[in-house]
Amino acid sequence: MKNIFDPLVTAELIDRINRLKPESPGLWGKMAVDQMLAHCSVPYEMAFTNKHPRPNAFMRLMLKTFVKKPVVNEVPYPKNSRTAPAFIIKERKNFGDEKARLIKYVEHTLALGRDHFEGKESLSFGKMTAEEWNNQFYKHLDHHLTQFGV
Repeated sequence: MKNIFDPLVTAELIDRINRLKPESPGLWGKMAVDQMLAHCSVPYEMAFTNKHPRPNAFMRLMLKTFVKKPVVNEVPYPKNSRTAPAFIIKERKNFGDEKARLIKYVEHTLALGRDHFEGKESLSFGKMTAEEWNNQFYKHLDHHLTQFGV
């Protein structure tokens, strides 16, 4: 798994994001490219903002028990995987705004660095290692950039 805390990897991700166009078609799935960019910002919103509510204790237990491992391991996501309701972007978005927002989140993650994420609490999964945060962020973003051919 590539390391999002490496400036070269961050530069590569930003380059891939910048290669997207408002008319870039998805190779699978139902999202338009603007929706995908907004969708890819959700994990960062969950890490850096209070926009999303914390699941109740029972739901957190279920997420930690059944969802965490496939999200934070190094196995790529299969095409057309199911997504949590908070990640579903139903309305169309402004492509330029969403692209800029996602790039800011990627840059912010790099600026904070690996140490910031070691033991950082996840809304859904509890305390996670920096490696788990890395895998979650990189794997998700790589999956969707690949979905749109970049």
